[in-house]
Parts: sequence; C-alpha cells; structure tokens
Amino acid sequence: MRVNRILLSSSLIVVALVIQVSVLARLHLPGAVPDLLLLVVLGLALVYGHVGGALVGFAAGLLADLAPPADHAAGRYALVLCVIGYLAGLVKPESGQVKTAAGPMLVVVAAAVGSTLLYAGVGALVGDTAARHVGLGGLLFTAALYDLLLAPFVVPGVMALARRAENDPLAETNSVKAGDVSSGWLSGGTGLRIGGQRNGLRVKAARARSARAGRIKGVKRL
Repeated sequence: MRVNRILLSSSLIVVALVIQVSVLARLHLPGAVPDLLLLVVLGLALVYGHVGGALVGFAAGLLADLAPPADHAAGRYALVLCVIGYLAGLVKPESGQVKTAAGPMLVVVAAAVGSTLLYAGVGALVGDTAARHVGLGGLLFTAALYDLLLAPFVVPGVMALARRAENDPLAETNSVKAGDVSSGWLSGGTGLRIGGQRNGLRVKAARARSARAGRIKGVKRL
C-alpha cells in the first residue's frame, strides 16, 4: 500500500474507534451498537479494492480487539472485518465513483448482517454464546438499521478522502517521471526525454535536406 493510503487509513481507523468506544458504545441503544469502524472499512474498501479492503479491515479489527474494554478473544473481530473488507472490495466500481446511493446502501446492509453473523459464528466456535442470550434476530435488525442510518454521513466522506489521496499531484508527477525514465530504458536510450528530442530534430533536419535537394533538382531540370 502507498504511504498516503496507510496514513489516511490509520487516521480514519483511530478516529472511528475512539468515537465508537467513547460515544456510540455509551448511548445504550437497544440491540447492537452502531459500528462506525465497519463503515470506515467499507468506504475504504470501495475505493482501494479487495486487497486493500482486506488489509484495512484486518488492521481495524485487530486494533478493536486490543483496545479496551474489549471482552473477546484477540483476532476475532480482525477476522470478521478482514473478510468483510475483502468482499466489499470485490464490488468496487471500475471508475472509482459511485453513480447511485443504492449500491453502497446495499453493501452496508449486507456488511452489517454478515459481520454480525460471522462474529456470532466465530464466537460459537470459541464457546461464546452471548448472541443467543441477547437474541440474534434483534441484533441483526438493529445492526443493519443503525449502520444504514449512519452510513450516509460516513461512507461518502471516507470515499471522497480516499479518492483525493489516490489522486495526489506529487504521486502523479513522480509516476510520470518514472514512466519517462522506464520508457527510455526500454527503447535503449539514456532514459531522458532529451534523447527523444534530439532524434526528432535529426529526422526533421534530414527531411529538410531532402526537400531542399528536390527543389534544387527541379530547378536544374528547367
């Protein structure tokens, strides 16, 4: 991943985790807790793709596993967000921009339901049966509802920031310079555009000499 991706992803993940732990978790809403961290991972995955989404999801989930007051096994939420980030990255739009809001909203609902089911499934494998006592149906409904209400305020902004970081002018300038050098090496030149300009001047001079010679021969024929 690029440096700008790492910096942006790290900043958004830390801010989202702090808000989720210090604000959203203290609202004591019925059912699930609004998952701001999940929405940030979805927004980044829709821009970075499945590989970037999986890496961001794993890092975000591992940080949530280690941050207090986590009461579950470390790596559990990292696995969940890694899978969700990978799957969300698979539906990344080719142009990098979303034409309608219906697609991201469906992704949010599917991710909220899928993450809750996957989290409960992994918990059942390790002996955590808390989802059964709370009620899995209520958790699924409230998780999808809360995340869907919060998504319009989070996902578009995260995607806009990620696209702006991808279109960094410094990165584009460096890529253009690298392309010029690599094309020079591939063509057997020095790797600089000056060589191409010299070759162009030589061709123009040869054409001018041939045209001048043609004009002189024409005068002699007369």
